[in-house]
Amino acid sequence: MTQPLPNTPRAKVVLITGAAKRLGRHMALHLAQEGWDVAVHYGRSATDAQATVADLQACAPKGRFRAWSADLSQADQARQLVADVIGEWGQLDALVNCASLFELDTAATVDTASFDAHLRTNTLAPIVLAQGLYEHVKRANSRGVVVNLLDQKLYNLNPDFLSYTLSKAALECANTMLAQAMAPHLRVVGVAPGLTLTSHMLDDEAFKALHQLSPLGQSSNPQDIAQAVSFAISNPAITGTTLIVDGGQHLMPQVQDFSLMKP
Repeated sequence: MTQPLPNTPRAKVVLITGAAKRLGRHMALHLAQEGWDVAVHYGRSATDAQATVADLQACAPKGRFRAWSADLSQADQARQLVADVIGEWGQLDALVNCASLFELDTAATVDTASFDAHLRTNTLAPIVLAQGLYEHVKRANSRGVVVNLLDQKLYNLNPDFLSYTLSKAALECANTMLAQAMAPHLRVVGVAPGLTLTSHMLDDEAFKALHQLSPLGQSSNPQDIAQAVSFAISNPAITGTTLIVDGGQHLMPQVQDFSLMKP
């Protein structure tokens, strides 16, 4: 009589917010290559999200990959995002909060709308998403992990991007409190990049010069951040702390944000 084949363990599932492009995309590709199924969240970048899903499928043909849309400034949509992923795939093991709002304001220009928008997207949404994962793993009596993308700015303060910085500072505090409240079912870890990718506020020459402005002669690159996130997810003894991955940029105080500096 033929013996039945043993059940093949299912790959673990990670939800990455803002995974359609930039750092989120790099993390998605890295984790897919390590065997993770990836739920690709996007806000408005539907075309980029579908391209990322196609690239994930190409690099890991046996994996499961799909794009989900949600406006993370709306707590109910953040909550539903977790429910939808679990509802379709039956599990969720890790959450990477990468999506964030990054708009310029200062102590002189901050207003209610700017402050509220940053707090909703950068602080409240990651907490709501973590709640959803916690409830799921607690019901299943299993373990999960949340990785929150922070910023070396928190350890090298300057007054630019006031609402953004305050929202990330609050998220860093949430790392500690969520790690305390949700143990042992959930670990919560921060990863704080330095200047990693350029933006519309920096030309290529300026980015190259500022990227080298660190004790190690270069700041972080996308692969550095993806590897740090993978390490935070996979190491079962890390919780309630932050990995600063910035080439030491936080050790060199700057009076302005990098995006406003002229090298």
